[in-house]
Amino acid sequence: MANLITVGRVLLLFVAIAMLYSEEYWVIIAAGALIGAIFGGDGLDGWVARRRGSTSKLGAVLDIAGDRIVENALWVVFAHMHLVGVWAPLVVLSRSFVVDVMRSVALTEGKTAFGESTMARSRITWFLTASRFSRSVYGWSKALGFVFLAGLVAWRLPDADGRVLDLVYDFQAFRALGWLLVYSSIFFCVARGLPVIYDAMGYFDEEPAASTATVTDVADHAERA
Repeated sequence: MANLITVGRVLLLFVAIAMLYSEEYWVIIAAGALIGAIFGGDGLDGWVARRRGSTSKLGAVLDIAGDRIVENALWVVFAHMHLVGVWAPLVVLSRSFVVDVMRSVALTEGKTAFGESTMARSRITWFLTASRFSRSVYGWSKALGFVFLAGLVAWRLPDADGRVLDLVYDFQAFRALGWLLVYSSIFFCVARGLPVIYDAMGYFDEEPAASTATVTDVADHAERA
């Protein structure tokens, strides 16, 4: 069930993206609401997995893959709409590639990003990358930032004057808060990636030691023989 929720979030994402390009005021507002629901589903799949006792390595990998698709696709779309600079998706995509490659190294050792088999090597890196607090702050900043950008698409339409979004988007303070959330999510994206790289480097360090132990074991066995 949790994995089905993850797949469903990705499918709904592409529906929301199509709605963003519709150039219809209320359709775009509905797209913003759908984007908010998609991010809400990120916590739902994990809750369902824990509730049903069905957490697994596959579920952890699918959850991360779903998050990557949702996040990266939306950054590309909003850059294409000229709401953010092209540097934003480039930074987020680069971070995603590096972090996921590093996590794949840990996965070969039976470690996952979150859960009981977390790859975190210290309480600090666990707190920054896997704790509910860290994931919630990052998740909320992304969700609210993307919903703000979706509303901005509708607000900038030629026929949007005098409509409901004018009540909030006309306030400069509200727009400043929205942009703060947008750029904060990019900051958190990079900041939360650095501990993953640090943790993964430890698994690279273990490889030579494992090889040395194997050679020593073979030598000891040869002497006893």
